[in-house]
Amino acid sequence: MGDEDQEGGIDLEYFLEDISEEPSTRVAGAILIIIGSILGVWLGVMLISGNPDDILSATLDSSEEYSDVSGIVMSEMVGNDSGGEPVEGVRVRLLSVDGETTGKETFTDSDGRFTLLEVRRDPALLSFTHSGNNTTKLFFVPGDETQIVITMSEGNGENVIDRLGESYQSTSVSIATAIALITLLLGLMGVYGGVEAYRGNSYRRSWWLAFLGLWSRGMIFIGPLLILTGMGLVTLTREQFSGGKNSNS
Repeated sequence: MGDEDQEGGIDLEYFLEDISEEPSTRVAGAILIIIGSILGVWLGVMLISGNPDDILSATLDSSEEYSDVSGIVMSEMVGNDSGGEPVEGVRVRLLSVDGETTGKETFTDSDGRFTLLEVRRDPALLSFTHSGNNTTKLFFVPGDETQIVITMSEGNGENVIDRLGESYQSTSVSIATAIALITLLLGLMGVYGGVEAYRGNSYRRSWWLAFLGLWSRGMIFIGPLLILTGMGLVTLTREQFSGGKNSNS
């Protein structure tokens, strides 16, 4: 049994040595790297063509999308003994961001809860008024929050809360665009690494470029799997590159 295992190991060693000397092995590895990286390039192009800024604007500007607005109004905590209770009878009015009435309003129930049905998903203003408490004004986009929580504090002033989230949305758009561009760049670097392997110019450069191409994530795992397989074949044939195994170029 031991002799058979040893013979099998020798056969595998000879097989790997034979294919490492074949230029077709390096070419096959290069092609796999290029295909896997092209999938990453395709993903980057798809992400960019999605244009998250337009998608975001369409969501905010749509006149056909509606959402129910619901929430709860609580009293402000005072020390450790009082507050944090539902506030009944709070007048809740839906206004435009300019303060113009929309005709939609309601009052909180005994549990401090309220609901406004079929509110258009445009930036809006909710006004909360209750005798003896500060008026609270909430700027928001209906549907962005599943449950609105408002805290009423005693006084005759006004509290303004801005949850329109424009800065957060802009940040999200910027991050999505950056990810798309990085994905595209990594895919292109992987393609170049495959071309370098195909030409046999520089083993180290082609290997590192292919490694970077892995992170373009073409078709989730298919692209990286192709690139990894190609890198394995290229590693077997590293002696075929200019300068051989010890090439640092």
